[in-house]
Amino acid sequence: MGARLLCLCLLTALLGYYIYSPLPEELAQPWSVMLISAALRALAHLSEAADVLGLMHYMEVLRLFTVVELVPAMSDENITVTDTEFSSVPVRLFLPKRAPGGLRRAMLYFHGGGWCLGDAGMHSYDVMARRISNELNAVVVSVNYRLAPPHHFPVQFEDVYSVTKFFLQSKVLSQYGVDPARVCVAGDSAGGNLAAAVAQQLSEDPEVQTQLRAQVLLYPALQALDLALPSYRDNAHKPILPRSLMVRFWSEYFSSEPALREAMASNSHVPAQAGELWHFVNWSVWLPEDVTRGHRPGRPAWADEELARRHPGLLDPRASPLLAGEARLRRLPPAFVLTCEHDVLRDDGLMYVARLRAAGVPVTHHHAKDAFHGAFTFLAWPLELALGHRLLNTCLGWLQENL
Repeated sequence: MGARLLCLCLLTALLGYYIYSPLPEELAQPWSVMLISAALRALAHLSEAADVLGLMHYMEVLRLFTVVELVPAMSDENITVTDTEFSSVPVRLFLPKRAPGGLRRAMLYFHGGGWCLGDAGMHSYDVMARRISNELNAVVVSVNYRLAPPHHFPVQFEDVYSVTKFFLQSKVLSQYGVDPARVCVAGDSAGGNLAAAVAQQLSEDPEVQTQLRAQVLLYPALQALDLALPSYRDNAHKPILPRSLMVRFWSEYFSSEPALREAMASNSHVPAQAGELWHFVNWSVWLPEDVTRGHRPGRPAWADEELARRHPGLLDPRASPLLAGEARLRRLPPAFVLTCEHDVLRDDGLMYVARLRAAGVPVTHHHAKDAFHGAFTFLAWPLELALGHRLLNTCLGWLQENL
């Protein structure tokens, strides 16, 4: 009996040690965040073990989180929900049932997940899209682009861009009763990356006559040149998205080649020809002083030319929208940008806000001091936080006035 009790106490202590991780005092609902983070960390460790043993690819195991979150396309008293295809790409379509009183707004939404995970059918994204559709009386197109691996850049971008161009056709907008002057793109994390890239590309596409009204970028990933920004250092071990996982997402977006992943982990992946683009992501120029205090600026070590030649996407603005020049940024629609203090991607968003404003683009920047990466989508049990609802309400308020 004594031995069993001792084992139980030891197991309890080990479980508590595994679950507990020190969190910033200002973080909202820290104990809930700690439990969620521990569960995701356990899945990540399982993924690493399966990958090392050659049983499954790292991302295939992580996708179990996506699978258990999937819900069917079910209509309710307010919204008609269907799974269909636009331009041969799967989408989940949300159509309000109530009379529009005129032409409707519309949103094209691109989910997050590091270009490797996620699905429009996940419960969190389904709940979010329903609320947006119902409260704005808007058509919402949630896009299921192909994921890495096996699909690498630019496949994800091409999928969401193809859907966006298809939807912006006059006949399609008319079919769904959408006002062509009230369409926006939106996305979180990797989806925010895709939304920013789509907005840039549309501004230069002569085949597209309908211009976007707005872009909504939720803690977006916007550059792969410098993976040692102050936010990558400050938040390297913060909940949900540690630096190691973000590096893995970036590397898998371009390639499953281990050499690229190792180079990105040490921030030595950037080709020498990136020197002329460095000023676009120079954080000592674009970040506010309260963020940079205590950090010394520098450049990553240049990668060998062969590695750079195999991965030209590293310097492509479609993958890193922060690499776009000012002339391109100047043509963009008004933006809502959400950044979170405890997020490795914080500084990507902060720099984009600064660069958009320098180019004359109207920007509403909401910085959540008590939030972490992914907080916007914590909207439904068992991953529900008051913080997620608060951030969604803030975004909805902006859309009510600007879309």
